[in-house]
Amino acid sequence: MATPSAPRTAVITGAGSRRGIGRATAHALAAAGYHIAVLDLDKEAAEDAAREVAARHGVEALGLAADVTDADAVDAAVGAVEAALPPVGALVNNAGITSPTRFLDVTPAEWDRIFEVNVRGSFVVSHRVAAGMAERGFGRIVLLSSVSAERGGGVFGGVAYSAAKAALLGFARALARELGPSGVTVNSVAPGLIDTDITQGKLDERRKAAMIADVPVRRIGEVEDVADVIAFLARPESGYLTGVTYDVNGGSHMH
Repeated sequence: MATPSAPRTAVITGAGSRRGIGRATAHALAAAGYHIAVLDLDKEAAEDAAREVAARHGVEALGLAADVTDADAVDAAVGAVEAALPPVGALVNNAGITSPTRFLDVTPAEWDRIFEVNVRGSFVVSHRVAAGMAERGFGRIVLLSSVSAERGGGVFGGVAYSAAKAALLGFARALARELGPSGVTVNSVAPGLIDTDITQGKLDERRKAAMIADVPVRRIGEVEDVADVIAFLARPESGYLTGVTYDVNGGSHMH
């Protein structure tokens, strides 16, 4: 059952990149009526994204620098959001890093870093905002996993990345069970091959053509394809969807 419409803010982490899923998601959520808070390591990029979103959609938007692995930095950033914008109603844990390193070559430090950003970062930000959502009886949390977590590796993700993104699936499902009675849903989105800065220039045309030929819809995904699914999950009307993983891969991986 949808809750009555009220001004709410969506927090999107790692949304500074101009060609990233995070910024596209900020636009999609603003178009859906959310006010927007962009958290990113790059303060200038976060502020640029906020200005762009505000100008295009006429909502309030705030860009802040924050390292999602630093609980104190996240607490300060979310505190600033809470002081300046309407209550947080949605969180998109988009910040993450990849690693193509083969397992036999990966170092413990690299393994830990992949988990630190992708898993701990999602925990830290979710932990900071979830209590307020539960208290208000409404919340939409979305975690960005990956097709690599489901098929066991991918084009750009090695074992460490796949393991970290798989951890997010378990995190989301368990959190969905715990927060569901409070009106907070928790879902995952698992993109396949998406045209972002991560993939830009890293595929030769022959390999790219071969990969597209294996996708039933015959194209590489766009950031808007992922953002639109996230915006759907963030709707008040999507309150009966929780603990779900939405694959956004053009049918390249079906299970």
